[in-house]
Amino acid sequence: MRTTTRRRFLIDSMLATVAVAAGCRSGTEPASQAPAYIPTSDRNVVRTLPGIPTTDGAGVRLTRVIGQPTLRNLDPFLMLDRFHSDDPNAYIAGFPSHPHRGFETVTVMLDGYMRHRDSRGNSGLIRGGGSQWMTAGRGIIHSEMPEQEAGLMSGFQLWINLPAKEKMCPAYYQDLGPEQLAEAKLSSAGSRMRVIAGRPNDLAGPVRERPTQPTLLTLTLEDDQPFELELPDAHTAFAFVYTGEVDFGPEAKRKTVRAGNLALLGSGKRLRLRATNQRSAVLVAAAKPIGEPIVQHGPFVMNTEAEIHRAIQDYRNGVLDKA
Repeated sequence: MRTTTRRRFLIDSMLATVAVAAGCRSGTEPASQAPAYIPTSDRNVVRTLPGIPTTDGAGVRLTRVIGQPTLRNLDPFLMLDRFHSDDPNAYIAGFPSHPHRGFETVTVMLDGYMRHRDSRGNSGLIRGGGSQWMTAGRGIIHSEMPEQEAGLMSGFQLWINLPAKEKMCPAYYQDLGPEQLAEAKLSSAGSRMRVIAGRPNDLAGPVRERPTQPTLLTLTLEDDQPFELELPDAHTAFAFVYTGEVDFGPEAKRKTVRAGNLALLGSGKRLRLRATNQRSAVLVAAAKPIGEPIVQHGPFVMNTEAEIHRAIQDYRNGVLDKA
């Protein structure tokens, strides 16, 4: 399977011949799959890896965590990008109009402002502390452009696959301001959990029910007080430390993960974590694996090469986002 950036896709789509390699209600590369896990009560870190620097869109500098050569996907997660810069030259060109089909994109905005517009006339502002959950489904053509010329732009974009039966559903958005996310205070020092999707520790996020039953949250840890997080046992799960360093797992199998690194988590019902000796922050995600073939060409993710060819043709013919 070959993956292609949004920028490369827009170049390739102008060619007469396109080589294709390998929400609503991925064959899969053996090398890209997470290891088989033996269920336990506690989730342990089974692997860590750093993100790699890259560019996408019109030259936005970012760190690719999932979707890189050593971790092509993590069923049902297809991509995780981290963007963080106070240099406007690193983000100001943004992501001009580009298509999507067959999956969901989630923007987690920590700082800054990003304007979303699409081919069907929708527009929304994703602002610091908020999120956007977009189900591309059958297809959408949209842009994501910074609505600032200075200051810090920081956050994540996560791509989540859709099962075959829902890849052609209508596009749908949830634009979620900071005040709409569920929040809980974790310690007297100000540690807190903010939930976008799922119901961890009985704190329900605002995202509507999704076929992969995702859990998505951020943790800001202001002290070294231990914290336990409940996650569905059979779900694929990871944690990305984006500030400080965090210990994961029970004392006997504790693993320290530093900022800029992804921790792949084994099965279990409980994730134990603790900041070491400095302010730390973590993105945590879990979702039900789909277990279907993944055939991806840039911003199109389907189950067969024929479906990819159809998506490209629909895009060229101007009917990608038409019912």
